[in-house]
Amino acid sequence: MGMVHHFRAEKVKAGYDKKTIIEDIELEIPSNKISVIIGANGCGKSTLLKTLAKLMKPSSGEIILDGKSISKIPSKQLARVLGILPQSPVVPEGITVADLIGRGRFPHQSFLSGWSKKDYEAVAEAMEIMKITEFANDEIDELSGGQRQRVWIAMALAQQTDILFLDEPTTFLDITYQIEILDLLTDLNRIHGTTIVMVLHDINLSARYADYMFAMQNGKLVAVGEPEKIITNTLIKDIFGLDCTVIKDPISSSPLVVPIGRYHVNGERNR
Repeated sequence: MGMVHHFRAEKVKAGYDKKTIIEDIELEIPSNKISVIIGANGCGKSTLLKTLAKLMKPSSGEIILDGKSISKIPSKQLARVLGILPQSPVVPEGITVADLIGRGRFPHQSFLSGWSKKDYEAVAEAMEIMKITEFANDEIDELSGGQRQRVWIAMALAQQTDILFLDEPTTFLDITYQIEILDLLTDLNRIHGTTIVMVLHDINLSARYADYMFAMQNGKLVAVGEPEKIITNTLIKDIFGLDCTVIKDPISSSPLVVPIGRYHVNGERNR
């Protein structure tokens, strides 16, 4: 099982070009669980994820991993514990699937050692988990969006970190692939104990797959906890401006948000 890590943010504020995007962020990431960050577009979800993953530097406050500020942990050392799949990463031209996934092994390699048996095994296992072994020698450019997304996740998996951050891993995917990717990430969590933190767009998939949720509004955390405890029609109205009713998902028993529009009330479709 994945190691237990203590990962928290203390009074974190961050943004771009002197514009504050997130502030007063105090949180603790539950170890060996799946956490999902939700909120409306522009509320600061990606900025929070990037700041937690050291892709962005907070303007104030600290991100603490096992008692040490991540700003003081060398990047290569941090990359052995913490992996990230950013939003729409850039594909180097002409690179094959196996080569790209192999880049995930960089933190584990010393300057002179070259590739070890463990490196090859990690790449093979990551391709197997994501069901892309057959594409190993194909160029990334030739793949469909869904296949490409799996390659990026496999690269993060090959890094074999205890903590994995993913920024909208299911964007642009058909619902079938969204479920498949979320199931595969859940396998990773359940089998290896990987701590997973994701930004997801779909509120109902978030509620279904998350052990724990962080709800954001205007750069601040407004609700934190298990989906059953925090997903209410009031919260959804507050953060998305959406009138809804929350019922129990008949499949997973997690909260299911059913939107209310102006045309469908009292069980009838108004003409």
